[in-house]
Amino acid sequence: MKAAVIQFPGSNCDRDTVHVLADVKRIQTDLVWHNDFKDGSYDAVILPGGFSFGDHLRAGAIAAHSPAMKTICHMAKEGKPVLGICNGFQILIETGLLPGSLLRNASLKFVCKWVDLRIENTSSAFTSAFDKNSRAWMPIAHNEGRFFGEDDLLEQLEADGRVVMRYVGENPTGTSRGIVAVSNEEGNVVGMMPHPERASDLALGGTDGLKVFQSMVDWIQC
Repeated sequence: MKAAVIQFPGSNCDRDTVHVLADVKRIQTDLVWHNDFKDGSYDAVILPGGFSFGDHLRAGAIAAHSPAMKTICHMAKEGKPVLGICNGFQILIETGLLPGSLLRNASLKFVCKWVDLRIENTSSAFTSAFDKNSRAWMPIAHNEGRFFGEDDLLEQLEADGRVVMRYVGENPTGTSRGIVAVSNEEGNVVGMMPHPERASDLALGGTDGLKVFQSMVDWIQC
């Protein structure tokens, strides 16, 4: 099993993600510069959090045109697991692999805190290790992470089971219907604003994030 973590200008959670995959889950993992990612033979790919290209235009908009995204789109069509975390989620939306929009937080402030989540869908490549409706404790850290969609889209996502996670109780960013993670129709592409790599070690405050990566392993081995 071999995974790739894509590094963009401004990525700041790339090495954290590599650490969890390589040192905790013992998965062969390469950190690949975005311009150099042309090998679609990897079993899975993760777009980590950060601020790609400084996000000067719009979060994820420039990175969506990176050469790496051609390879990632091809991998997604093949059914391989593709995970976008925070800025990675923004990139997947800008690329068109996931629906909706990610807007500035309702408070217009950067929000960094641990949040209570409910797992809505356990059939995706990154949530199968969870029990449905179980709770997870992970941190968020973003300025433009307010998932937004028109009512028709939100209702369709809910009907199709493509809402993966929601806030429980407090909605600190004002995201539509508390949604913080969604998937594509096949379930192999997932974008999430919470940071599972920062919730994969007790020293950091919790290990619920490990189930995200275990789900990926289970999906590949099935």
